[in-house]
Amino acid sequence: MSTSLQTELFHLKPFHFRTPSSSKRTSLRCSATVPSSKRSYKITLLPGDGIGPEVISVAKDILLPTGSLHGIKLEFQEKLLGGAALDATGVPLPDDTLSAAKQSDAVLLGAIGGYKWDKNEKHLKPETGLLQLREGLQVFANLRPATVFPQLVDASTLKREVAEGVDLMVVRELTGGIYFGKPRGFGTNENGEETGFNTEIYAAHEIDRIARVAFNIARKRGGKLCSVDKANVLEASMFWRKRVVALAQEYPDVELSHMYVDNAAMQLVRYPKQFDTIVTNNIFGDILSDEASMITGSIGMLPSVSLGDSGPGLFEPIHGSAPDIAGQDKANPFATVLSAAMLLKYGLGEVEAAERIERAVLETLNRGFRTADIYSDGTKLVGCKQLGEEILKSVESHVPAAAAV
Repeated sequence: MSTSLQTELFHLKPFHFRTPSSSKRTSLRCSATVPSSKRSYKITLLPGDGIGPEVISVAKDILLPTGSLHGIKLEFQEKLLGGAALDATGVPLPDDTLSAAKQSDAVLLGAIGGYKWDKNEKHLKPETGLLQLREGLQVFANLRPATVFPQLVDASTLKREVAEGVDLMVVRELTGGIYFGKPRGFGTNENGEETGFNTEIYAAHEIDRIARVAFNIARKRGGKLCSVDKANVLEASMFWRKRVVALAQEYPDVELSHMYVDNAAMQLVRYPKQFDTIVTNNIFGDILSDEASMITGSIGMLPSVSLGDSGPGLFEPIHGSAPDIAGQDKANPFATVLSAAMLLKYGLGEVEAAERIERAVLETLNRGFRTADIYSDGTKLVGCKQLGEEILKSVESHVPAAAAV
C-alpha cells in the first residue's frame, strides 16, 4: 500500500516529503515505503545496453545476500528495454516489460543506448523506450544528488578547494517539457527547406507539483532553492518562474533564487558550493545534472530515483551505456549499487538493509578499491566484477543491528 515518502537520501543532508495537508500538496509515493509484514518483494531488473548488464549483475549479487541478512526475500525478473529490446522484439519498450514494471515493487535500470541504434528512426531509438517507461510509470520527479565523497575529492577535475564539500541536489521535472511537448516533427518552411521542430510546454499543475517537491527538499536540506530557467527568452520559462514565485509564498522558510540556465552551467563549475537544491525543467535538468555529476569525480558514482504519486519507483545510475567499454570489465558499478540501496530505502522501506550497502560502499572506497574512472596513485585498480566482490565482502562483514543486540 502506498505511503508518503518520508526519508533521507544517502550521504546528503536529510529531506522529507511531508504528507499533504490539503489537496494542493504534492507527495511522492512508492509502492512500498514501509516494510511489508511478509517482507517479500518483486523487483524488475532492466539491464538494457552497453555496460548496463554488467552493473546490474553486480547490483543483483549484492541485493540478494543483503536481503537475506535482513530477512528480506527479493524476487527478480529481468526484462528487455532499449537496444536489447529492439534487437529481440523490434520495439524499444515491449508491452511485457512495461506491464512487469508496473506490477513490481520497484524497478532497477542499468543503461540504454549505443552507436548501433543511433541512425534508427526516433520511434525505434533506445532512448524512446526509456521515455515511454517513465511516462508509463508516471514518474515525474527525478532526484539526482551530487555529493563529493571525501575519498574521491582529488578525482574531481575541479580544484580541491572548489570541489571539496559540494553537496547539492538537482530536482528535475521528468515527464513534461520539450521531450514530450507537441507539436513536434519534421516539415518544410516557406523557402522549401527541411525543418525539425519541438515544443517546450508546461501546464501549471506540472510546474506546481515539481516545485512543491523541490521546496520540501530544500526545506529539509539547507533551506535554499535555486530555480533554473531561461525566462529572459522563453515564454515557457517565464510561465515556469511565475508559478514558482507564486508557490514560494507557501514556503517562507525557504530562500528562493532564480538563475538563467547558461549562468547556472557556468556557476556549477565556478563555485558549486553556492547551490543546495536546484529545481528545473526536463531538458535543463538533464544537462545540469550530468554537469554536476562530474564535480564529484565521475558520473559512475551517482545514483538517481524517479518517483510519482503512486506505483513503483524507477532507480538507475545517471551514467549512460558507455558502449566503448562494454564487455571489458571496466565499468564502475558504484552508482548502480547505490541506486540499489536507494531502491531498498525508498522503494521498499528497508532502511537498515539500504544502510548496510551504503556502509559497504564507503568501506570499499576506504580500502582503496577503484575502477579506472576514479583511479589515482596509491589506490587499487580493479575491474567491475572484482569491485562488486569487494563491496560484497564489506556487506557480509557487517552484522545487522537487530542481530547485534
